[in-house]
Amino acid sequence: MKRTAVVASVMAAALALSLAACGNTTSSEASSTASESTASAAETAETAESTEAAATDFDADQDITVITREDGSGTRGAFIELTGVEEKNDAGEKVDMTTEAAATQNSTNGVMTAVANDETAVGYISLGSLNDTVKAVTVGDVEANAENVSNGTYTLARPFNIVTNGEATDPVAVDFIAYCMSADGQALATEEGYIGAEGAEYTSTQPSGSITVGGSSSVSPLMEKLIEAYAAVNPNATIEMLTTDSTTGVTGALDGTYTIGMASRELKEEETAEGAAATVLAMDGIAVVVNPANPIENLTVDQIKSIYVGETTVWSELQ
Repeated sequence: MKRTAVVASVMAAALALSLAACGNTTSSEASSTASESTASAAETAETAESTEAAATDFDADQDITVITREDGSGTRGAFIELTGVEEKNDAGEKVDMTTEAAATQNSTNGVMTAVANDETAVGYISLGSLNDTVKAVTVGDVEANAENVSNGTYTLARPFNIVTNGEATDPVAVDFIAYCMSADGQALATEEGYIGAEGAEYTSTQPSGSITVGGSSSVSPLMEKLIEAYAAVNPNATIEMLTTDSTTGVTGALDGTYTIGMASRELKEEETAEGAAATVLAMDGIAVVVNPANPIENLTVDQIKSIYVGETTVWSELQ
């Protein structure tokens, strides 16, 4: 709707309210009501005008600022695989083709801050971490939300994995993992914006001791909530959480640095060959995000790949 139409509609509504008020109040009260309605209409019109200006003032001829995650990030690993940014070379080896012009951020919050502060930026983050400081575009006209990840229509999705060196044996680790996979733990995952399963029945064995959980910065917000909830179920245990990245989460679980690792991607063949075992904690979508001032609403997977391999460098090329 154009701004003039918005203003006209608002002013008409304000006049109607004023006339209604005049019929039921004293003249002074009616005058006050009319003044308040007119002021409210002016404020609404001003908001409509500023919103339209923000959308039309965006210069689509600006270069795209590409934001990516660091090497070792599970979110990066899943993103480049799902979008085709990772390609096989002539030797059959997988190669990350992310443009060298991309700016690297070492956390989900880092990506969100970079995109929120730069109207030309594009990035990708865990769906469960999405907030209104950035805008998630639809991918192939499919909205990034839990329902669409669950039904398979949103294609940029990956697992959040709990990683152990073989089968967990530490009593606290065993009990905590059982809680995470319980009906309560999975409901908490869903409540936090991820996609949990139905969950199993669970009764704590009340073990005492300390364990360390470490790895993916994308998994850590959910893990923090699970650790907090578990503390109420079993106050005898202490769980320390260290946030690093998915690759460190896997290697830490294998070498004993972490009792439980966190990885926001599938395990690699060489990791499982070394004894890493994964349990899917929840499913998560990867949201492609732009600055709220950017009017673009949808990108195809091919367009996303084109941006991230450096073929598309200006926003107007996507219109």
